[in-house]
Amino acid sequence: MRKIGFIGLGHMGKPMVKHLIDAGFVVQVFDVVPAAIQSCVEFGAIAAENPGAAAKDSEVVFTMLQTGEQVTSVCHGDSGIFVHIPKSALYIDSSSIDITASRLLHNECSNQGIAMLDAPVSGGVAGAEAATLTIMVGGEEKDFARSKEYLEKLGKKIIHTGPAGNGQAAKICNNMLLGISMIAVSETFVLAEKLGLSAEKLFEVSSNASGQCWSLTSYCPVPNLVPTSPANKNYEPGFTAQMMLKDLQLSQEAARTHNVATPLGAEAAELYLLFNNNGSAQLDFSAIIKMLRGSN
Repeated sequence: MRKIGFIGLGHMGKPMVKHLIDAGFVVQVFDVVPAAIQSCVEFGAIAAENPGAAAKDSEVVFTMLQTGEQVTSVCHGDSGIFVHIPKSALYIDSSSIDITASRLLHNECSNQGIAMLDAPVSGGVAGAEAATLTIMVGGEEKDFARSKEYLEKLGKKIIHTGPAGNGQAAKICNNMLLGISMIAVSETFVLAEKLGLSAEKLFEVSSNASGQCWSLTSYCPVPNLVPTSPANKNYEPGFTAQMMLKDLQLSQEAARTHNVATPLGAEAAELYLLFNNNGSAQLDFSAIIKMLRGSN
């Protein structure tokens, strides 16, 4: 049977593994947390003892980790992916990491004859569970064509964003926009409260006027206005404030490297840093309205 290796079984990785198993693939999994491996074994995955074992005999290998350092570490070493992945296989990194680390890995893969794509995702845990992720893919066109068979099992919109590292570039830019817009929506509702305008009436106006945006109409930070909002469940995370901070900091690292002024992105990063440091790192990122309201 056709095998896939998957390394990184957190809130995003676990449902992605399940979709691949449901699609008929044998999925060999590894995570540094044994309980995460076991949770995937319970719905049909095969436990691997290290990243290399997960990669062995696989036609495609995924990583879904948190940092460039983590991705690099599972690729290298005697028990790493690069030693054991078949030369005919495709390596897809779906982590959200810095562009420099991603492009270095692409170069290393090219030198070793390994086909690689960077393919970070957007849509949060809900998107991973529903297989409705938007997936941004950087790499060669021929490798992107090969990847669609697998990525279409995980997302509803698969976009080739250009050469190596451009998937990460798209993710960083998108999430900088998302962080800024969530703060803007949150500030707007806080001001409305002080002006005596109900949240319901502001939502009715702005969702039908020029202020409408995804952070308002799909992920409103005020409870009971949008069915899909984490605000309805005490900000149980679909995408944590900690992860938003990571992506905003990546955006600012990229901006500095390329000498681009992003003042709103910089301010958003500072506000999310403050929010995280106030003990809210594991809340959904939309919960920043609590800090802006003064109730954090």
